[in-house]
Amino acid sequence: MHELSLLEAVRQQAIAEARRHGAIAIERIHLRIGSLAGVDPEALAFAFEVVMAGSPAAGAELRIQTVDARWFCTPCSAPFTGPSGLCLCPRCGAASGLLLQGRELELSSLQIC
Repeated sequence: MHELSLLEAVRQQAIAEARRHGAIAIERIHLRIGSLAGVDPEALAFAFEVVMAGSPAAGAELRIQTVDARWFCTPCSAPFTGPSGLCLCPRCGAASGLLLQGRELELSSLQIC
């Protein structure tokens, strides 16, 4: 389960950022996860408490925002949202290889004290 190693990286980044701001604890961690990132949000949530235990993020709340895949259609000169992996423009049917969003895995914000 690569979600554990991803959470380890999130923990390290969150703790470093909290320390940079002089915080003693992290109350909430917000993540943005793209639908094409290859990450299972349920697995992250399941492992979150265990990975954060014994750190300034112990007992923190995890909030996950899922980011839908968004493509750009060159013939239409317009973006469109499609289900994971489907990159056919709903207007003209053209296939798009230009992914605008959907592979994110980012620590978007922290609530610290």
